[in-house]
Amino acid sequence: MTAPSRRKLISACKTLAAADPALERAYQEIGVPEWRVGQPTYAALCRLIAYQQLSTKAAGTIWGRTEAMFGEVTPEAVLAADPEAIRGCGMSRPKVRHMTSIAEAVVTGTLNLQRVCASDLDSARKELVAVKGIGPWTAELFLLYSIGALDAFPVGDVGLMEAHKQLSGHETRMEIKEFTSHAEVWRPYRGVAAHLLWGWINAERAKAGGASPQA
Repeated sequence: MTAPSRRKLISACKTLAAADPALERAYQEIGVPEWRVGQPTYAALCRLIAYQQLSTKAAGTIWGRTEAMFGEVTPEAVLAADPEAIRGCGMSRPKVRHMTSIAEAVVTGTLNLQRVCASDLDSARKELVAVKGIGPWTAELFLLYSIGALDAFPVGDVGLMEAHKQLSGHETRMEIKEFTSHAEVWRPYRGVAAHLLWGWINAERAKAGGASPQA
């Protein structure tokens, strides 16, 4: 997919800056954030699963091995593979099960990614999370990166909560429920807010020589 147009992103950033001082500061410091673009494929879902709960560096190594093993990560290839061989790339057993479950859904047509891309955001979410192995966080990131949904929002993302805490000058992060409630003011641009927050904290960590908090 292609990223939302720069005109749309500028308009969204200005709206967000007016709604939240933390986002205003982020926008002032980094400008329009770079939109993370992915493809609406089975492999993209598997990559998100690989990156769950791991550092960017570790996840990147594991995903690189997985791609090298398959050449192209497709549902058919995963279903035909020995699960232990996939584990040998560094994937945990639960992640291998998730990859297999999603592959089965794609092959049987239970999950149709073309239909997901053409659906409204709520319908797309429902179809994704109905598949075992695709949780809300994975679904929202897929909708952000692979579809360019401006209001997709990965609830509970630690990088987002940490960035907002720092930008707001607070000593502690909001709890997930509080942060999710706070993010309601960002609608219909919660996905743009996420990119602003990730962009800002990544820039700060780069200054300090640290790792990116988000794949």
